[in-house]
Amino acid sequence: MWNLARFAASSLRPRLRRFSTAIPGACIIHKRGADILHDPWFNKDTGFPLSERDRLGLRGLLPPRVISFEQQYARFMESYRSLEKNTQGHPENFVALAKWRLLNRLHDRNETLYFRVLMNNIKHFAPIIYTPTVGLVCQNYSGLFRCPRGMYFSAKDKGEMMSMIYNWPAPQVMI
Repeated sequence: MWNLARFAASSLRPRLRRFSTAIPGACIIHKRGADILHDPWFNKDTGFPLSERDRLGLRGLLPPRVISFEQQYARFMESYRSLEKNTQGHPENFVALAKWRLLNRLHDRNETLYFRVLMNNIKHFAPIIYTPTVGLVCQNYSGLFRCPRGMYFSAKDKGEMMSMIYNWPAPQVMI
């Protein structure tokens, strides 16, 4: 009975979104300052309100103006449209790689915004993150590689995968 009353009371309270528009409630993270800005899961770029900047040790590490998630989205889309306009007349492979690079930079910096851009424009961006562009990216990957994402296993790692998993920096590995 007590649990039912507590559940009913908790559902009446407004839910706060403290870290990201994608996280449906309070989120506890054990990072501060530059560590947050270098983690695309938690980084909101200039979207951190002043109260969060103070609490997370971000004041002074970001420009002082707070830019909402919607404004960041609009800015990225404008940047993308500008890229399309500026690359007209260039070879198709060049344009495809330039678009992939722009999206990949966003993914490296702010995953929440990256996935919002994809979800809202999947028909437009699917050819860039999937075939045919992904094949072109694979052919040129050594020149496009910017930072590690996830783990990399090859056929040469046969028999070593378990020991390689221990190299992952988090205590739990989700597959």
